[in-house]
Amino acid sequence: MTSDPLHPQAIQASRPGALPGRQQASIHGPLQALESLLRMTCIALFVVTFIVQPVVIPSESMEPTLQVGDFLLVDHISLALNTPWHMLLASRQPLRQQIILFRSPEHPRHYLIKRIVGIPGDHLRIVADQVWINGQPLHEPYLAPQSHSTAAALEDFPVHAYTDPRMDLGWWNSLQLLVHDNQLTVPPGKYFVLGDNRSHSLDSRYWGFVDRDQIVATPILIYFSVRRSSAPELPGAQPTNDKLGFDGSLLARIRYGVRWSRLFQVVH
Repeated sequence: MTSDPLHPQAIQASRPGALPGRQQASIHGPLQALESLLRMTCIALFVVTFIVQPVVIPSESMEPTLQVGDFLLVDHISLALNTPWHMLLASRQPLRQQIILFRSPEHPRHYLIKRIVGIPGDHLRIVADQVWINGQPLHEPYLAPQSHSTAAALEDFPVHAYTDPRMDLGWWNSLQLLVHDNQLTVPPGKYFVLGDNRSHSLDSRYWGFVDRDQIVATPILIYFSVRRSSAPELPGAQPTNDKLGFDGSLLARIRYGVRWSRLFQVVH
């Protein structure tokens, strides 16, 4: 180190309480920390809002894969089409047996979640609940055991007679033009979707295809899950109209209301 009393380092060190190289950090440290915090907050908000978005499962149509009260993180990038970044990123085409989040063909302001069974060009039929694709039975290990104690879902498809009032009449009329040799041909840009709980799912059998541009996301994982309010296995549970909670003490809610085993499960 120089011994010249006029050297800048010597002048700085001669000031009371001055430490070499620390003055600038002490002045800008809090500002830099605040800037970093704001930057991380903006990034987190962007990711949660536009890339990974939380949704909750309201019905049993996808059980047992997705249960009522499951909270999901969904990926908006992989299947991006109608998004600000679709021109920058090469979006993938939806795959057969992939679960998707999409705008309802009947009510575009609502979102549904189902599993793709038929992709463009497929020849599809359902016989006694068994899906056949291009002449081959589709292996579906994710299906729920079927119960027909309620108004049964369509066990055979396509149908040639309009016997189920839940089926959209316009879809039934269109269906007759798409069926050849008792098989439904999936047109270009269209997808045929079903719920994993077939006997409790209103899906493509009832209202038709999902357009490619209606598909908005695919689920990634379950980050939280709570039992429905009327579940009989909850000690001390009281009837309530709230599907995602039940009356009881806070400790009971935490102990019995949360499905701990489902947390952070990857969705397949």
